[in-house]
Amino acid sequence: MLADIAIENLGVIPAASAELAAGLTVLTGETGAGKTMVVTGLRLLAGGRADASRVRNGAGQAVVEGRFLTSSMAADAAAQVAELVDAAGGTPDENGEFIASRTVNANGRSRAHLGGRSVPAATLAEFAAPLLTIHGQNDQLRLLAPDQQLAALDRFDPAIGPLLENYRKVWRKWRDLEKDLRQRTESRRELAQEIDRLQFALDEIDAVEPEPGEDVELLTRIRRLQDVDTLREEASTALGSIDGPEAFGGWSEEDPASTLLGRAEAALSGSEDTQLKELGGRLTEITAQLGEIAAELGGFLADLPADPEQLEELLQRQQQLKLLTRKYAPDIDGVLTWRDKARTRLGRIDISSEALDELKKQVASAKKTMTAAAKKLSVARQQAAGHLADQVTAELQGLAMAKARLVVEVRPVGPGREGADEVELMLAPNASTPARPLASSASGGELSRVMLALEVILSAGTQGATLVFDEVDAGVGGRAAVEIGRRLARLATRNQVIVVTHLPQVAAYADTHLHVAKDVGDEAVTSGVLTLDAEQRVEELARMLAGLDDTDTGRAHAAELLERAGAERGEFRRG
Repeated sequence: MLADIAIENLGVIPAASAELAAGLTVLTGETGAGKTMVVTGLRLLAGGRADASRVRNGAGQAVVEGRFLTSSMAADAAAQVAELVDAAGGTPDENGEFIASRTVNANGRSRAHLGGRSVPAATLAEFAAPLLTIHGQNDQLRLLAPDQQLAALDRFDPAIGPLLENYRKVWRKWRDLEKDLRQRTESRRELAQEIDRLQFALDEIDAVEPEPGEDVELLTRIRRLQDVDTLREEASTALGSIDGPEAFGGWSEEDPASTLLGRAEAALSGSEDTQLKELGGRLTEITAQLGEIAAELGGFLADLPADPEQLEELLQRQQQLKLLTRKYAPDIDGVLTWRDKARTRLGRIDISSEALDELKKQVASAKKTMTAAAKKLSVARQQAAGHLADQVTAELQGLAMAKARLVVEVRPVGPGREGADEVELMLAPNASTPARPLASSASGGELSRVMLALEVILSAGTQGATLVFDEVDAGVGGRAAVEIGRRLARLATRNQVIVVTHLPQVAAYADTHLHVAKDVGDEAVTSGVLTLDAEQRVEELARMLAGLDDTDTGRAHAAELLERAGAERGEFRRG
């Protein structure tokens, strides 16, 4: 649920904020007041496309911020939202709510934030998907698209989801195998050439038999051989200074460092003075370290190569390795990785008759599995289609389309990602007229009511989401408007519903009434959002009733609308 929204410099709105509650919230106001900008702000929070032309004239950027809470959602849906925010690096605020924001610069660039972290707009869209659904005039047009109609049917029946997921899995496997077979068959000559190239490369690498990290180790050994005399002199000088020339069979009148340190240690360790004894202990540690260094120097000298021909052998080996690193990767570890990938690739592009026959069997088996999964999915869709049509038809009858009938037609097509079906919603406006596709049979008002009826049915299983309707009542009036208000109020018993409307019959059913007012100044038009109290609601509904806000008759009519709608809302809540 959307707890509140704040908007800055979006369209005609310089700055506005509103706290939103559960139930039905309506936004009303004169044409051009900025109601659509509120919906635009919601679309931005839902990850919609940023449009620099929406930034208020003279402002550097527009900002929209919303605070969402998930406490009223189903536990699994709330957990899914929390996991997504956590994966994006965001966190809830101190109340366990999630803050999302979107900034659109006048130069067209936009930024999105979620839970205090910068995220891509796509992440914001993924976050908003279970929380916020927006329906407007463009969404009605999208309902005419076959893929949207198929999605509506799949959303209607929870049993379809697992079947569709399983179908997609086996379809992808069949598609990949079929593509592999086609490529091997059609590109046999090219694949044969690739096999030859890979086999030559593998033979070349195997002939050298490189070891992991060998090039690095070899370089170290070569450098030592090239500098062996210098290294031997440096190490010998250091070792002689520590242990004396006796370490090499020589003699000197001067005592080495180890002897001098030993004397100092003995002198201090035998002292009765505490401070000197402590210093003697520290010298003991130094003497031990010096002994370890001397031992390592001795080992280093012993390991220095003495064979002058060894350098030539190592240089030849280095040239063999360089031949591989010039062709296949920058270093030997990379060469070995390339070799492993080449072997895997070589195993996959076997174009022998035996391999192709085996692949054909796999394709046939995968197709059989995919066809069976598609059939199960089609059966489920056929069954769901009748139920969806019946329920939407019943809703339409309550929306002043008493004779209308919706038909959900499921037709077989070639297998694709969404199955082997196409779905078309068809409308018969009355009993004597055959059902025709929505695109050619429904007026704007009828399309609005079909979409609302669908949303009422499809949202029956949801809870705690925010549903936004932008002038879904366009082209509707009279009794149909009252019925739309009732449906929206009933829908709002389980979800938060936000509606932009020009109809007083719809606005009367609101739990919260927001008024978007504009102020026409000398230089610009500005708008603000105000939450109306009971008396202000009467005035606003009277204005919406053909501008009768300054007459007792208009106010009386508005009060009557509010009273009747309020009584019905109470009945809806009681169940």
